[in-house]
Amino acid sequence: MSAATFLSEFFRNWQTVGAVAPSSPALAEQMMLAAEVGKARHILELGPGTGAFTEAIQAAMTKDASYLGIEINPTFTEQLRQRFRGMTFEVAGAQEFDFEAYLAGKPPIDVVVSGLPWTAFPRSLQESILGNVLPHLSQGGRFATFAYFGFHFLPSGQRFRELLQQSLPEVDTSAVVWANLPPAFVYIGRK
Repeated sequence: MSAATFLSEFFRNWQTVGAVAPSSPALAEQMMLAAEVGKARHILELGPGTGAFTEAIQAAMTKDASYLGIEINPTFTEQLRQRFRGMTFEVAGAQEFDFEAYLAGKPPIDVVVSGLPWTAFPRSLQESILGNVLPHLSQGGRFATFAYFGFHFLPSGQRFRELLQQSLPEVDTSAVVWANLPPAFVYIGRK
């Protein structure tokens, strides 16, 4: 996807896009390492956006692993479906997606990779998303998301970190990825 399309979607849907540029390959690599995507049987991506993490997931996942991407932006979703054939993408908010129906007859989710703009969300939406997603994460499963360096000091950033620590028994952070705009780090939560 072009930078112009991304920027256009940001200006039209800034509350759900939440970034002015796609995540860098360096941040995507850090996310894959933190989430241990290569060991997962069932991967869920929240907010795949333009596919920066999706491309890294596709490269890291095993051939027998299954993937679901949930994206609220229909423009992004259509482009993802065309670009990543054989991977499943649904247009929905993560807080409302019917995981019970989707997971019927499938193994639980081993890894969640999230590109959602958590600090742009009110606490109620953060809680709704985590409350709908985390019950479907397998025991020992991993939840990886990122935060922009500096933004994590803001009240919304601190609120999200506290919520993540309340929701998962173990939450760590990676080193800062300076080769991203803006610089970011990864939160890794384990169930």
